[in-house]
Amino acid sequence: MVHGTDGSVATLCLDFDTSKALKGVVDSDAARVGRLLSACGMRFVEDFSPSGGRHLYVPLHARLDGAEARELVEALALMATSLDPSPHQNITDGCIRVPGSVHKSGGHQTLITPLSQAYDILRRRNPARALVELRAALAPELARKRALKAREAKTAAAQRTGGFPALPFTAGSESPLRRVARTGLYDAARYKSPSEARMAVLNHFSACGWTLQHVQNELAGQFPGLAALYGSAERQARLLPYEWAKAQSFTSTPPSPEKSLPRKHGEKSALINNTSRTLTTGGAGKSSVAGVHQLVNDLENVLYGVLDHRLQKRGREGLSLRLLIRGLLGYMRAKETDILDVGCRTLAAAMGKHHVTIARLLPILAATSDGILTKIADARQKSADVYLIQLPEQYQQLARELTWRKGKIHAIRPVFRALGDPAALAYEAIERGRHSPTTAEIVRASGVSRNACSAALAEMETLGMIQRHRGTWRTTSANLRVLADRLGVLDDYLDQISRNRHERAIWHAYLARFLETQIEETDLYDQEGEEHWPPPDDDNTLWQEAA
Repeated sequence: MVHGTDGSVATLCLDFDTSKALKGVVDSDAARVGRLLSACGMRFVEDFSPSGGRHLYVPLHARLDGAEARELVEALALMATSLDPSPHQNITDGCIRVPGSVHKSGGHQTLITPLSQAYDILRRRNPARALVELRAALAPELARKRALKAREAKTAAAQRTGGFPALPFTAGSESPLRRVARTGLYDAARYKSPSEARMAVLNHFSACGWTLQHVQNELAGQFPGLAALYGSAERQARLLPYEWAKAQSFTSTPPSPEKSLPRKHGEKSALINNTSRTLTTGGAGKSSVAGVHQLVNDLENVLYGVLDHRLQKRGREGLSLRLLIRGLLGYMRAKETDILDVGCRTLAAAMGKHHVTIARLLPILAATSDGILTKIADARQKSADVYLIQLPEQYQQLARELTWRKGKIHAIRPVFRALGDPAALAYEAIERGRHSPTTAEIVRASGVSRNACSAALAEMETLGMIQRHRGTWRTTSANLRVLADRLGVLDDYLDQISRNRHERAIWHAYLARFLETQIEETDLYDQEGEEHWPPPDDDNTLWQEAA
């Protein structure tokens, strides 16, 4: 039994089960968690079962409350796919098969740790300070688990009171291909062999703009199941380049003419989604690439010098407006154009907000930007509103007198979808400051209240994003993309993309009733193909590939 009569535990029991993932994933998960425990100064005993599963036993010097132990094990389960937290989720019946026990499939549970060393670990148990270090190392997973529980409780309460119905896509949903890449388990009725399952995942990676280097990096990261489908490292090294070349060839081949949908004679190409470039009707020539980048730099000066201070007076709405204009400037630099026809859902997915909120904020931003953002065309059918971003004459002298700041301008980078708008602005004040600022300087530069700023700084320091040195703050070398994955941001992002594609397909079908046109192949909803995974790149500020 894992729990005592009072519900407390003397040993954390970590069960890595082959029913949750392939044996290769089980072995890599156990090794990764073992390295984490060792880095925190915790010793453990390890064994394996005839079925291929593994157990790690972490003895504690002081008994731990059952709820705290469950929280730690569930946090570890977020970083290890094959970890089964159920022994710590049942106080009355939670149990685990210890070394030497008879296994139900035959054989015995076999000890890996040398017997004398295991005896010493169980006799001299881990001190409380090691447990504190483990909590600090699991800070992102613990925060993610608390957020998930709060969201589930809020959703359940709203449904009980009739606040809103259940959504077709809920937080935590996962596409089949992503599950295959993560666990290595696949639907045998759909894929006849591991080879077919691998190719399905690689085809999707290729279609989403990944590179071979991206795939190789994530085989030991968030997608160990794909590596396990190869069976061995030698087989993976031999087959992965060949299969990746096949995937790229398959996804780069245009559809054959007989599969293309017919169009009427003289009909122009229809916009397939609300982020396609609007067909131009003449007028001013296209700005040069260098001119667009210089315009963005000048607009940043105006943003920091004038517009930020004006929007700060609008309170909480001002925070969203300031991040929205940053997002538009970032998209403008990425697309190298001053005319943007970005849909509200695309901006909402990039900023972690609801598309209705973006639709409400855009007209307000256009009205308060003093001529920087101007709407030049209304949305029509599948195309979005078109906006022109320019430098008004009254700000041209100011923009050229101020010095350009280092670094890139960002809207909501993935990690701040979980941490919130105040944290994003506070981090920007540290990252793009001309020197390491104090807390008071960050409050003035970010325009965030003192309490909200202090709370954001404390949370980011806990997560290892920033550190304090002699009263000033500076950023660390923490990988924000990896941290976003640990906070569960990618799952929320994919859920939002799924909803957007589903709602867009419904809208296009509605238009087809009146326009008497067929739905494009790209508008159809596919249970496995709707999830678009952006390549793992810290500079991917807007995740615009999701369009």
